[in-house]
Amino acid sequence: MLDIILSALLPMVVTFLLGFVAARRHDFGSKDAPTLNRMVLHYAVPLALFAGTVTTSRAALSKDIPLVIALCAGIIGFYGVVFLFSRIVLRMQVSMSALAALTASAPAVPFVGPAVLGDLFGGLSAIPIALGGLVINLTVVPITILLLALNSTGREPTENTPAAQGGEQSESSPRSYLSVFAAKLVETVKEPIVWAPLIAFVIVLTGLHISQVIVHSLSLLGQASGGVALFACGIVLASGKIKVTWQILFFVFLKNVIQPALVLGGLRWLGYGSPVVSEAVLTTAIPTMPIVIMFALQYRIAQAEAASAVFFSMMGSVVTMGVFIALTR
Repeated sequence: MLDIILSALLPMVVTFLLGFVAARRHDFGSKDAPTLNRMVLHYAVPLALFAGTVTTSRAALSKDIPLVIALCAGIIGFYGVVFLFSRIVLRMQVSMSALAALTASAPAVPFVGPAVLGDLFGGLSAIPIALGGLVINLTVVPITILLLALNSTGREPTENTPAAQGGEQSESSPRSYLSVFAAKLVETVKEPIVWAPLIAFVIVLTGLHISQVIVHSLSLLGQASGGVALFACGIVLASGKIKVTWQILFFVFLKNVIQPALVLGGLRWLGYGSPVVSEAVLTTAIPTMPIVIMFALQYRIAQAEAASAVFFSMMGSVVTMGVFIALTR
């Protein structure tokens, strides 16, 4: 069991540390991270998501409805709870709350799933990997992008703004906010990381067949997405320092322990057994997605905190995943 976990997580840690060492040696600097970020978000990840999604059969999706529901509740529901908690209780900004919710709810299924779940479930691992990737990239990732984009242009009214001056201009303020929301929604849909898995999902639902030659051609660059993202994380972390705050550790604890524990308890309470329980629990027990740091870089929000959270989630998962593997076997 330890060999399975290490074979999946050790490459992530090593790649992360290589980025850290490369930055310390001045081979790369903090200015290089945004360039790597653009390559990952605009090309590598969209291609990986498209290629991974179109290989899922429609029959497999319809057969595993309980697993779909469990992953939706465990990922989307948990995202909503953490976001509201961050906004209402911790009084964090919208952008920070969105990143915190993504950190606590989105497992790195496309990056770690094949190694961990592949060794545990064999050929059957394709189903939870595909479903987990679909749930994440069709829901919480676009929502996070939209919230980050909205917050990047949001500002409080001052005495010189129409909203503060009152009158007819104040009455038109809701329309201006609506237009900003609509514009940002369009921008979000235009992001390759949003429309690529959406198109692939439509292809799967319609039953169209994509040639394996095309899928294989798109997969080459897509396979670099996880490694480059983690390498960039190490660069960002080297430019500052590892932060150990109670908030970072709290959201890592939510991701590594609370989320899979809630999925496990909920499915057991509803009377489900294997393989649904083991597939759903171990999918959500995978550490947080390195794409969190990519968004932090793109919108220049809490970059060191995001890199630290990804790092601690990866390191801690060596223990927490071992516990959940033992509980579900």
